[in-house]
Amino acid sequence: MKKIAILGSTGSIGTQALEVIQENSGKFEVFAVSCENNTDLLSEQIEKFRPQIAVAANEKDALLLSRKHLGTEFLFGTRGLALAASAGADMVLNALSGTSGLVPTYEAAKAGKVIAFANKETLVAGGSIIMKAVHGSGAVLLPVDSEHCAIQQCLLGNSPREVRRLVLTASGGPFRGYSLEELKRVTPEQALRHPRWNMGRKITVDSATMMNKGLEIIEAKWLFDMRPEMIDVVVHPQSIVHSMVEYCDGAVIAQLGKPDMKGPIGYALAYPERLENKAGGVDFAELGSLTFEKPDEGTFACMRLARQAIKDEGSSCPVVLNAANEALVRLFLEKKIGFLDIQSNVERVLEAHKPEHGLDIDGILELDKEIREGIGNDSSIYGNSAERTHICA
Repeated sequence: MKKIAILGSTGSIGTQALEVIQENSGKFEVFAVSCENNTDLLSEQIEKFRPQIAVAANEKDALLLSRKHLGTEFLFGTRGLALAASAGADMVLNALSGTSGLVPTYEAAKAGKVIAFANKETLVAGGSIIMKAVHGSGAVLLPVDSEHCAIQQCLLGNSPREVRRLVLTASGGPFRGYSLEELKRVTPEQALRHPRWNMGRKITVDSATMMNKGLEIIEAKWLFDMRPEMIDVVVHPQSIVHSMVEYCDGAVIAQLGKPDMKGPIGYALAYPERLENKAGGVDFAELGSLTFEKPDEGTFACMRLARQAIKDEGSSCPVVLNAANEALVRLFLEKKIGFLDIQSNVERVLEAHKPEHGLDIDGILELDKEIREGIGNDSSIYGNSAERTHICA
């Protein structure tokens, strides 16, 4: 039975992973769980799955939970996550949000763990450091993002030297076809209504801005050791083709399936086996057609900004891109800035940044904190200035 440590078990990926585990209880055991704020749900998960370790965000919550669940060891904070990631689990599912996943992933990689990876921000900010730890210890990274899970499957049995390009698919989000003028009026409630996928709040907004696809380009670069110019994006509104690989002879291999995150979660958890999916597959006759479009990078500038951030390989620009985006998405969800202020201010922060090289984990975290605090304290960001809105037009 495979022991699974789920970091971020109360989030969208974490809760779906626990559903997959419950549906396949003879194959998996929950070794560890964690949460940031939702201690009530964490308590329910501990009661149901009886993990050996649980991690809370702070010492107070860990102490309160420990009095209720006597059979579980409680840890807290970043150090607690790192210990849970490097302890006795056979696999670590990193479903944490943002750069909170950086240190636990690093520790799991150094420990040679199999890491099911749903925390793209960690590779965006610290790809070089993480991959060096993976290669040094023999750790295994199994992507849980539907696009990267698809690419992993399309690469099976083929030589990376024969790959011409990777093609990531994007749904286009809820605002596909919108003009800049229309995007000015977008609300958080609208941005959170994704037409295809059921995801967490931050990643859903990233999908709406297309930043998610920019981050995925950077993630794919590190996961598959591909030059950025070999990674393309195509908008595919049906979200049936999850991504493709084109080879040197012109052949294209695609991975298809329903837009359901339980598919890639189950694939990673059971790898190299596959789990039975009782929901069935795609009904192609009912579907009728699949369509593809070029992304509108003039209106949705975040993909361009992500490519710009990785031009100087090994620089600190991806750290800045990611930190600025996270901070600005939070402000948007709090209704303190407009939708287009996300991309315009990410660009402004990137342009003002003087790139650094050779940052270690502590340096990345320090820069990440500096960027977030700078945005929080910058009064010029707040409000919905037409001049700022059109910076990326």
